[in-house]
Amino acid sequence: MVVFALFIISKAGGLIYNREFHSGLTKLTSNDYLMLAGSFHGMHAITKQLCPVPAAAINPTSGVPSLAPSPFTSRPSGIEVLESSHFRIQCFQTLTGTKFLLFTEPQQPNVDSVLRRIYELYSDYVMKNPFYTVEMPIRCEKFDRSLDGFVKVRS
Repeated sequence: MVVFALFIISKAGGLIYNREFHSGLTKLTSNDYLMLAGSFHGMHAITKQLCPVPAAAINPTSGVPSLAPSPFTSRPSGIEVLESSHFRIQCFQTLTGTKFLLFTEPQQPNVDSVLRRIYELYSDYVMKNPFYTVEMPIRCEKFDRSLDGFVKVRS
């Protein structure tokens, strides 16, 4: 498994953590990282709004969506995977709106489970840290060390 990078984006769209694990991607400036995070956040919000209304929820006489219960049990989620021939971006959004973006090889299996484990590490070492302020850049050595250990074991 090759994990190129991890981004954590706040619910407001700010980049609060970025880490490169493998030197397979082109080097970017810190401004490029901020623009990439903000652009992804915007695209995610727009695609969440583009979710089609189920046909059963449209009133056939007026053509207007009705407020009847939807047969879909899940909420619209926005972009979850963005794939190219050289890399894949997998997005995991928490219930609080924080997004975890993992850059991997395109053929990488089980990226969902890797992202969930990274979220567990984030919960254990960042969110339980009494000195961390929510929505601020993450500076936590224990999180960095445990993330390095987890990613290197999987590589």
